[in-house]
Amino acid sequence: MKINFYKYQGAGNDFVMLDNRSGDFDTITSEKISLLCDRRFGIGADGLITISESEDKDFDMVYYNADGSQSFCGNGSRCAVRFATHLKLVTNDECSFNSTDGPHHAKISEKNISIDLFVKGSPQKYSDREFFINTGSPHHILISDDLDNEDVKTIGSSIRHSDIYAPDGSNVNFISLFGENSLKIRTYERGVEDETLACGTGITAAALIGSKLGLTPPVKIIAKGGTLFAEFKHDQETDKYSDIWLIGPAEKVFEGTIEI
Repeated sequence: MKINFYKYQGAGNDFVMLDNRSGDFDTITSEKISLLCDRRFGIGADGLITISESEDKDFDMVYYNADGSQSFCGNGSRCAVRFATHLKLVTNDECSFNSTDGPHHAKISEKNISIDLFVKGSPQKYSDREFFINTGSPHHILISDDLDNEDVKTIGSSIRHSDIYAPDGSNVNFISLFGENSLKIRTYERGVEDETLACGTGITAAALIGSKLGLTPPVKIIAKGGTLFAEFKHDQETDKYSDIWLIGPAEKVFEGTIEI
């Protein structure tokens, strides 16, 4: 089977994009997804995204982790919006789309793609240093005193597979706050099962938890792959978040054809 693909990245979080307007990839298997995302035997990516026409939005997207499991992905969604403009499914500076977790809106500029996110359920505080919040994907947040030297893969994997998050697991984010509105982050992503250069929902989750610890939006988040921003409103009395936006670059890297 010969596949035409596109490669996009947002802050180093990279994705294989497939034009699924024909419906050819509706039943793509986990094995093929894993092969396409393999960095040695395939194209190489943190995840794979299919884009198709929508009945009620500008487009529909489905995000797959590198292991073939479905989820929502913030940076993947921003890249999907950029890809949808390439396909002419989006022709304005704003759009709406459906993802696996529901509908989203996006704002488009030459430099950045911004998407709205929402919090599922209530944030949880395990201790003064550990929290949990779901921003479309589940995220464990751990405050680090030595971010550069954290063993992200070992500790992240242990927390990701811990009983508290069974059976599906959680992403794990190590963060360090500085200044009035900035933080640094490193993320272990489930489905990738390794540290990634950036994670959009994790970055957003970290910014939201950061507001509990004194950060004021917009929050600047520095990941290994680049810098993103999160804008939101936080009602401290009710601990409710609203108007959540993830903002940053999303760009095409290359395109090609592969036979699998």
